[in-house]
Amino acid sequence: MSPTGGEAYCGKKTPQRRESMNKLVQFVKESYAELRKVIWPSKEDVISSVKVVIISTIIVAAVLGLVDVLLLFGIRAIF
Repeated sequence: MSPTGGEAYCGKKTPQRRESMNKLVQFVKESYAELRKVIWPSKEDVISSVKVVIISTIIVAAVLGLVDVLLLFGIRAIF
């Protein structure tokens, strides 16, 4: 017996362990098959999307910065 009170692991492959391994292998195979079906975007599509994200981020940052400055001036005027 092991110190934890259960039986010591002796390296035998139990049916449960084999079934778990089979499920894992099946999952990996199915995942790989699904990834092969994916239509990946072209380089131009990715570059276009990145441009949209960067420009949107800059605009949102500018708007939030302006709101922050206006609120700062408003709070300083009140107090």
